[in-house]
Amino acid sequence: MVMRLMLAVALALVALAAHAQQFTMKLSTPTINDVTHEWMNTFKANVEKRSGGRMKVEVYPASQLGQIPRTVEGVALGTIEMTTPAVGFLVGLEPRFQVFDAPGLFGSVEHAQKVFADPEVRKRLSEFGASKGVEPLFTFANGPLMLLSHKPVRSIDDLKGQKIRVPGGAPLHMDPFRRLGASPLSMPLGEVMSSLSNRTIDGFTAGFIVLVAFKYFDVAKTATQLPGSFLIASGLVNRDFFKSLGALEPMVREEARNAEQLFMTGTVADVNRIRGAWEKNGGQTIVLPPAEARRFLDETTAALPPIFSANPQLKDDYEALVAAAKRHRN
Repeated sequence: MVMRLMLAVALALVALAAHAQQFTMKLSTPTINDVTHEWMNTFKANVEKRSGGRMKVEVYPASQLGQIPRTVEGVALGTIEMTTPAVGFLVGLEPRFQVFDAPGLFGSVEHAQKVFADPEVRKRLSEFGASKGVEPLFTFANGPLMLLSHKPVRSIDDLKGQKIRVPGGAPLHMDPFRRLGASPLSMPLGEVMSSLSNRTIDGFTAGFIVLVAFKYFDVAKTATQLPGSFLIASGLVNRDFFKSLGALEPMVREEARNAEQLFMTGTVADVNRIRGAWEKNGGQTIVLPPAEARRFLDETTAALPPIFSANPQLKDDYEALVAAAKRHRN
């Protein structure tokens, strides 16, 4: 009888310990005091409250856990639970992420957010990176894609002959710029500043957040908004970690989705604030005239069919996004 009682107590203590198990979720972002950082703080507050102390969320902005390639590797290995880079940094891990660099998918930040909230798109994106043990918990447009260049680009003809650094070496990155008469090349982000300074390259593509954070206004002054092109970012998470949460997993996913409302409203305000900082420091913002914007999209999208014909999976992902984009256009 005593032995049974002791066994029952032991089992109860094990169950209690399991119930009280604390999980720590480390979140990394290369930025600070922007909409991604705000998402993390909101997510942290709500998850910790709803978990009753079972979840601890640690927020590490400004690359405190390492530069982007290291944090992407950390998520894949399970040493970091989330990182939030531009999707161009994820293509080496999962080539399907390059689909977001196809021009003309979205008409605005708000339009992109409606597409990313689409249930069919969410389901598709949840499988990106599955074979590597990762997935994008959320995906959002972090503002328009800009071309920073020494020579002001006010028309398509201004691109001819310019050496432009693009996010990657895949045909989807290279071929659209070749059709515009430019000479695209792939280069690590860490080499861009020196290459732009010594004019090894004439320009490169990035979001406003990159131009301001790294003070590119000290090197070049003109940034042209590329029509129908956006800097897309994802919150990459480790799938095994989410499975380990057990009964807490649905709650964590729900709070991640709830916090996404910030991307619909906060991103636009963020872009305006960062653009203001760019222009305050002497930078100029160029928006192509409607006819030139149409030329840009006509030429760049004409490069896509041969690329997709050689990659059925990429074509399928692209067509699914195009269909969702049509559903959500006003």
